[in-house]
Amino acid sequence: METILLSDNEAQLEIAAGFIKSGEIVGIPTETVYGLGADASNEEAVRKVFAAKGRPADNPLIVHLADFSHACKYTSSIPELAYRLAERFCPGPLTMVLPKNEQIPMITSGGLDTVGIRVPSHPVMHRIIELSGCPIAAPSANTSGYPSPTSADHVMRDMNGKIAAVVDGGQSEFGVESTVISFEGENTVRILRPGCITREMLLEVCDEVVIDHAILHELEAGQKAASPGMKYKHYSPKADIIMVEGDADAFRRYVGDKMSADTYCLIYDGDERNFPYRHMTYGEDSSEQAHWLFQRLRELDDIGAKKVYVRAPSSEGVGLAVYNRLIRAAGFEVIRI
Repeated sequence: METILLSDNEAQLEIAAGFIKSGEIVGIPTETVYGLGADASNEEAVRKVFAAKGRPADNPLIVHLADFSHACKYTSSIPELAYRLAERFCPGPLTMVLPKNEQIPMITSGGLDTVGIRVPSHPVMHRIIELSGCPIAAPSANTSGYPSPTSADHVMRDMNGKIAAVVDGGQSEFGVESTVISFEGENTVRILRPGCITREMLLEVCDEVVIDHAILHELEAGQKAASPGMKYKHYSPKADIIMVEGDADAFRRYVGDKMSADTYCLIYDGDERNFPYRHMTYGEDSSEQAHWLFQRLRELDDIGAKKVYVRAPSSEGVGLAVYNRLIRAAGFEVIRI
């Protein structure tokens, strides 16, 4: 298959929407990362998504809609709290796990009776949903397990020849995938995957926000993944990622006798002063680190890094999303100094 690169003008978006309506797959920009878009109600199209990514079939897909009012078409019930959250955070990087109805095939939901619903804010993704008239299932547009794509170039490198087209909508704004939540009782939600909608932000609407154990730990044997990003090793470059918790001075001392020709460090902006070892920086604060993390992990592969020591981010606020991605890339191993 020849994968064509489309721009984000109206005529090109109509082409992209036409591919989706006909059961093909398109790489689409969102405000979080680029997604691999397919008609969520078309079983054969969804199978193509899993095949293109090499994604395990029990890893559920998120369904993207043009407006939260459309969620009733694909779910069997919606709690009142979901409407309050939608009023506050939709469109935006929040996914709500709800009971699905028969309009969403089991392959889309990873065999679960629930489905993740999101209303993206990126104008390109939003317009393609409108033009296609389809609910769009869109996992990250990368090879499964590899760092998620934050540019059209990343998607072309992973998916060229596997999908119909990629729409170039520029660099992703947030850089990590959406926050995924489920509902527990009338006013409690559980964060299944952290993102840029933080626990603190959710508490502005909810009475209680629970952080799921699987955010920082592996799922127990036989436990089903209720959200993408919970079950398998994810976000990992070819290089071996080693997370190190500690301040800048402690980190520098720790890596000093561990450097070799193909070893690099990923450090905070500002840490590079008096840092004598090969390195890249990935932001000064959690929001910047979320934006740059996946791009830096891909760049480290490009320059031939075999081992990367990463100065661990904060696990507070947006930092929890960055920490979650890195701990999964590192296979849940953290060195604390």
